[in-house]
Amino acid sequence: MTRFPFYRKNDALPASHHSVDLFSVGKEDPLFNEKIKGLRAMVEQKADLQQMRLLGITSSIAGEGKTTICGQLGRSLASTGRKKVLLVDVDVRKADLTHRMGARRTPGLTEFLLGGATLQQIVHATQVPNLFLITSGTEVNSPADLLSGDKFKAFLREIRGSHDMILLDTPPLLPVADTPTIRDQTDGFLLVYRVGSTPYTMLRQAMEELGEKNVLGAVLNGVEVASDSYYQKYYGAYYHRDVKAVIDSAKTREAVRS
Repeated sequence: MTRFPFYRKNDALPASHHSVDLFSVGKEDPLFNEKIKGLRAMVEQKADLQQMRLLGITSSIAGEGKTTICGQLGRSLASTGRKKVLLVDVDVRKADLTHRMGARRTPGLTEFLLGGATLQQIVHATQVPNLFLITSGTEVNSPADLLSGDKFKAFLREIRGSHDMILLDTPPLLPVADTPTIRDQTDGFLLVYRVGSTPYTMLRQAMEELGEKNVLGAVLNGVEVASDSYYQKYYGAYYHRDVKAVIDSAKTREAVRS
């Protein structure tokens, strides 16, 4: 296992929209942190009762906040000291988790799947105790093919045995076709939804794509400050178990606006 050289002060990344510190989001907001802890408690309970270890974090479309939720949830799980947590950047097209963690893409997931690196070489320690990261690796022409192969399935089986909780930052469901294969290999999904931005039809389609039994619930992001338990700065982690109710609410909201 290696440590990322990017944690050295003399090796800072150039400023860009990708290099925003993933863990700075909501840092000074107690309500956001409270909601992340609540989400963590739900995941821990599911993990203990249902032996859930491999969890996908996804969304209908890009820009809904799935990478932020994945990173924040991973840090919260690791911070208790009870679990060894692994984050995996499976969105190899955009690699947002990799960039937001300040990491270099290589060696990462695609190197392992193509036979250019061992698992030990791609599991990196982070600055957070008990939190580890597998980066996306080099961008490839057909990630869907790579993520549907036997090597990827074997990879998921192998990491199950090395960490207490694995969070996969997966591609959005609708623009690309990578997630259906991932769906069949995980213990469940959290579906991140940006309220008031993503059309309810896309949310419904995403739910159908995953299958109701595979969805643990929705994580609502970008809700109104006036609503109870919602985060005022557009980021949020309000967990709702009944995704169908969230879809119905979104449909009603759009009807009222129109």
